[in-house]
Parts: sequence; C-alpha cells; structure tokens
Amino acid sequence: MSAELFVGKQVRLAPMDLEADAKLMAGWGRNSEYSRLLDSDPATLWNPKQIEEWFSKGEEEMAHFMIHTLMEDRTIGMIGLDGFNWVAGHCWVGIGLGEPEFWGKGYGSDAMNVILRYAFRALNLNRVNLTVFEYNPRAIRSYEKVGFKLEGRERKWMAREGKRWDMVFMGILRREWEALQPPGEQE
Repeated sequence: MSAELFVGKQVRLAPMDLEADAKLMAGWGRNSEYSRLLDSDPATLWNPKQIEEWFSKGEEEMAHFMIHTLMEDRTIGMIGLDGFNWVAGHCWVGIGLGEPEFWGKGYGSDAMNVILRYAFRALNLNRVNLTVFEYNPRAIRSYEKVGFKLEGRERKWMAREGKRWDMVFMGILRREWEALQPPGEQE
C-alpha cells in the first residue's frame, strides 16, 4: 500500500502511537466543546492509560489513525473506521479534531476524504456510514462537502442543554465518492 494513499491536501493520516497519542487525546477530552461534539455520553475525563486500554481492546476490529497537518506535522485529531461488515461491504467512520484552531478550515473534510480513499480503494468497501448530532451543522456541511448524503434521523434522540436533538444518519457509496474525485484520480 502506497504512503500517498494516506496523504491529502492539508493532512496526512498516521498510525496511532498509543502511548503518545493517548496523552493528546486525554488533553483534548478536557475541552467541553470537543467532548460535546464527539460523544453523546456525559463528559468523562479519561486518563491516558484508560484511553490506551480502550483502543487496545478493539484494535483488531478498528482502523484508527491520527490526523497530522502537512505544514507543521502537528497532530490535530483522530479518525477511524470500525463496525466492518465485510460481506455487505460497509463500515462506520468517526472523526474528532482536538485542536480548535483547526476547526472550520477544511482539515476535517480533507481527513475524511483521505479515509474514504482508504476505505474504497484499499479495503474495497462499497459504503461508509456515520452519525452526527443535529446541533453540529459545521460537521454536517463538512460531510456533505466530501459527498455524504442525509439518510435519516432519529428524532429527539438526545437531551443536551435543556433541549432535545436529533441523531442524523449519513452515508456515502463508493461510486458517489469516485464521481467527486478530480480527473486522473478516478479509478
């Protein structure tokens, strides 16, 4: 597998170094806005050892990477695939940008495009699914930018900030993603 597979326009994906990256992730988890956007569970402060144990436990069923900027080689987030159904040819994707100064600047969209390239070209999957909270329109726009389509929602799925919010389901098919690739990069 070529290293270029994991390089986008602004970011590159790298394998996790659990010991070092768990410390970063523990720090990101102390940002309440990051936690609010990443998870529906009540905010929980995990220490690096707990994070290492969680990732180690499911290592064989997941393909998780750290997101590094190309310019500074700074680690700014994580992205991963899991919930693989190899017979049906699909999986789930999750992303978290832990460094707020990189939010809304295209880094997440670029990382998502890179992981989709991996899912469709290297793993030969047919579709990738995700969920996102209704109160995160920036993420929804980012996912739509790389080709995800709204597929449904669970209405009033969660309570947060004294209000009920929907869980939004989105998906992308391999042929939809390929149609969005520049000429010469299509398979």
